Amino acid sequence: MILQEGVQVKVQTYASSDGFEALAGEWNSLLRRSPTDTVFLTLEWQRHWWNAYQPGELRLIAARSDDGSLIGIAPLFIDTTDPVERVLRAVGCVDVTDYVDLIADADHWDAVMAAFAGAMKDMTGDYDRINLCNLRADSPTLDSLRRCLESCGCMTEVADQEVCPVITLGGGWDGYLEGLDKKQRHELRRKLRIAHADDDLTWRVVSKDDDLAAQLDAFTHLMRLSSHDKAEFLTNPQHVAFFNAVMPAMMENGWLQLAFLDHAGQPIAAYLNFIYNGRVMVYNSGLNPAMGQHSPGIVLLSHLIRWSAENGLALFDFLRGNEEYKYRMGGVDQPLYMLKAKVS
Repeated sequence: MILQEGVQVKVQTYASSDGFEALAGEWNSLLRRSPTDTVFLTLEWQRHWWNAYQPGELRLIAARSDDGSLIGIAPLFIDTTDPVERVLRAVGCVDVTDYVDLIADADHWDAVMAAFAGAMKDMTGDYDRINLCNLRADSPTLDSLRRCLESCGCMTEVADQEVCPVITLGGGWDGYLEGLDKKQRHELRRKLRIAHADDDLTWRVVSKDDDLAAQLDAFTHLMRLSSHDKAEFLTNPQHVAFFNAVMPAMMENGWLQLAFLDHAGQPIAAYLNFIYNGRVMVYNSGLNPAMGQHSPGIVLLSHLIRWSAENGLALFDFLRGNEEYKYRMGGVDQPLYMLKAKVS
């Protein structure tokens, strides 16, 4: 039991996937009260990721106040894939989950972080170091958990990791266009004029009434066509199992935006996005390179940005990666960090 700022925090650690079920009824409600609220920390994402990959030993830490209310979740695991070193990581780290963090009620944040740091210190015999990846720059974990770990005798470091280009919306479609570089604005308008003149080009968003399995098959087909790297990614059975399990859950909760650009009724480009907490997140895409004369990826992306701007979404987030097209569309880098710690 940890007492801080008048709040008693009791922690319980689950070492099996039963922990997800034990916390299921409270998980997402707590997440909505946390400043780290993102789709990648929902029960659905976290549980399906663990079930698909299981790269070590689960350490799911739950923090409760003295009245029994759930006020924190640290979804952690000890990575055992390296025979030389055992690393404590956050569930989701690193490849298929763009934002990773801890969860805590904003009103009890510091007390919960102190409790989590204490729990991590108590199990230092089980791992060699801590590595928390994919932390956004606005995450309070970077400062508060770091201070708490140092108070527990850990040496810490915050390292640059990657960038996520993000478009800030707010001025509608016209405002978005005015924010682009003049050359890029002219080029985008040219491509859209050509697309609008082609009656065979249409775009659509998959709904709950559609056959999601069939639409996901069409999406992964376009992914494979897009690049060797994406085709290689889909040869991994764990990736495929995770994708097939988590996407129906995303759709059921209204968080999935699966969009296609069709030419004469045939899909030639697709984007798989998440819409959550005022943010559109571009998770993956696919296109048929044989239809490149239609600029299908840019045309569909433009429709999605316009839809987002006109429907009151605050941010259009390209997620991890510094691909050039993200900047041509107006993305501005938001950094991701890695919090490292080791008992001194």
